[in-house]
Amino acid sequence: MPDSRSSDATAMDPAVTTIQPGGGVVMRIELAWGRLRRSYLRKFRSGYVARMQKTRQGHQGPLPFDPVDSRDTKYYRNQDTYWWADADDPFQWRDALPFVRVGLAELILIGGAFLVFAVLMGLIWWPLSLPMLVVAGLVVWFFRNPRREIPSAPGTVVSPADGKLVQIESIEDSELGSCIQVGIFLSIFNVHANRVSLAGRVTSVRYRPGKFLNALRPESARENENLDVTLEDTEAPGRRYRIRQITGQFARRIVCWVRPGDVLARGEMYGMIKLGSRTELVLPDDGSLEITAKLGEKVKAGSSVLGQYRT
Repeated sequence: MPDSRSSDATAMDPAVTTIQPGGGVVMRIELAWGRLRRSYLRKFRSGYVARMQKTRQGHQGPLPFDPVDSRDTKYYRNQDTYWWADADDPFQWRDALPFVRVGLAELILIGGAFLVFAVLMGLIWWPLSLPMLVVAGLVVWFFRNPRREIPSAPGTVVSPADGKLVQIESIEDSELGSCIQVGIFLSIFNVHANRVSLAGRVTSVRYRPGKFLNALRPESARENENLDVTLEDTEAPGRRYRIRQITGQFARRIVCWVRPGDVLARGEMYGMIKLGSRTELVLPDDGSLEITAKLGEKVKAGSSVLGQYRT
């Protein structure tokens, strides 16, 4: 939430001006719809607009327009701008849906389009509708957001993503020193929401545009579009770790709604990658870390234990 953030903006990559720095067609459609919605509300529902203006907090900051409600700030949640407390947000219920909230537009536009095609094909000959129904079902499956039981034991490192462990190796990181790097491959059938591995305060967010190689290829970690979030472990001040979201051949949109100063609980969702992709976790190897997960193991974000820092 904005009230938990510090004023440290120096560690925020200036290229990250929205929660989806790579842009995208759906994002442009949703922002265009927002302009129409704001015009309608200001013309026909002035009372609602006045009520929302009275309850909003913060200031406009870098936001390129004057928002009416929280729907307008969806893509700018990681910027220092207006925000609404949960009790004042009439759209807070969307967080309780069994789908990732930042994927609702894709769910409606893409899934809905295939559903319409399925109906049209069914009018011609019902078997023709089956492939469209399968694709629509896959879109729904991709954006699901199942509940997770988060381990509470101090020092527990949970997986930042759903998928298959394809890398566990020692590396020398230029910023963090001696580390263990864990790589997770996400197929189109995995949940694509990302969660933090340890309770921590966000210290930096960095984005790098790049290619869209198959995420199973080792060079994808270096050459593909990616976004790094570095956090300081709140259970062990001074211990910093990094989670890197990496696009794949088909997943070409990284979403991250946190910024420096945000404090997150272990297993808390902070972003997603919008079909096959890769997530890497870089943990400082200070002698107290024990990795318990094995290569090839299937893991779930927030609930699967990768290792333990001994206290």
